[in-house]
Amino acid sequence: MIHPTSEVQSQSIGENTTVWQYCVILKDAQIGKNCNINFNVFIENDVVIGNNVTVKSGVQLWDGIRIEDNVFIGPNVTFTNDKYPRSKQYPSKFQGITIKKNVSIGAGSIILGGIIIGINAMIGAGSVVTKDIPDNELWFGNPAKFIRKIKNND
Repeated sequence: MIHPTSEVQSQSIGENTTVWQYCVILKDAQIGKNCNINFNVFIENDVVIGNNVTVKSGVQLWDGIRIEDNVFIGPNVTFTNDKYPRSKQYPSKFQGITIKKNVSIGAGSIILGGIIIGINAMIGAGSVVTKDIPDNELWFGNPAKFIRKIKNND
């Protein structure tokens, strides 16, 4: 289901994916099956999203972002892809961000370019992630710091 107020240029959207109101998805974006793209989300061209991913309202996914299966991205999470942004000056290549499977990112977090967030990791709401996060760890704060290991049933 694609809401009529959204502009979806991509033909690469999996079955049972829902795109809610006022979203923009550019033509080369790839979105998997059974995803939920909430109100007011922007997805740029060089973005790949796996299956069973939830992207909550107010999120922008910029070129170079890779999101694996079963990921939750909370409302107003901010991603960056340019270490030294300047108006009308573009890098030869944007920084990538990789979000591994089963990750949860809390509302209002900021994820800097070049980051990898490991399998089953969790980022607490409002955190600023400035370095790679290992598998199965909870990180929180500004800058985000290790809190504890996560067990499979957490």
